[in-house]
Amino acid sequence: MAQAPFTLLLGGTAEASVLARRLRTTRPDIQLLLSLAGRTKAPALPEGVETRIGGFGGVDGLVLFIRERGVTRLLDATHPYAVGMSRNAGEATRLAGIPRATFLRAPWETVDRDRWQEVACLRTARDALPSGARPFLALGSQHIAPFRHRPDLRPVLRQVDAPAEPLPFAATLVTGKPSEDIAEEAALFREHGITHLVCRNSGGARGYAKIAAARKMRMPVILIRRPPEPDGPILRDLDAALSWLISSS
Repeated sequence: MAQAPFTLLLGGTAEASVLARRLRTTRPDIQLLLSLAGRTKAPALPEGVETRIGGFGGVDGLVLFIRERGVTRLLDATHPYAVGMSRNAGEATRLAGIPRATFLRAPWETVDRDRWQEVACLRTARDALPSGARPFLALGSQHIAPFRHRPDLRPVLRQVDAPAEPLPFAATLVTGKPSEDIAEEAALFREHGITHLVCRNSGGARGYAKIAAARKMRMPVILIRRPPEPDGPILRDLDAALSWLISSS
């Protein structure tokens, strides 16, 4: 008897939750497990979808999980900058002998009035800021450490949850999710006297308001480039991802 299809969906993006809901509605016969890394204390979980939170313990742990749970295919819909998890997913599925694809949303593209400086990494983003700048670091707590070496800066950080440990350098902290309203993001920048926006080119609609607000204000943006794309099939939109899941069942 053929093994029943069982999808492991590695999440971390808004699109992963949307895809989980669509697959549950379209093909309720396909067993689905949404896995989240647990970066956010209270993530919005799709109703009716089995969910787990936390890591797997590297490649070996993920291979063991795939085999113990009988996973038949894996879709990597993690953040475009989650390089380590994507690398582990590729190696684990190769060892386990199951198909894998990656959902990768399109990056943001520069338009008229943008003042972007694209850089390779966090350190070059840090070094690109002029002395005395007041940057808005839209980076997440795990990506701010390099900025401790620039005591001349007066940064403002935004994090979804309040940090459990003290910040590694003096900074103003704003907690909460990014607004999808351009005017609200612009008002936040004006309130804190922001001179530069520093962020990654995550793509997607949810985080784009800050980019549009910076454009409206003619604010310089230090934008960290995307890492190289992973090997294997790359799915560029939700319809393609859903089709892959259904056709590979």
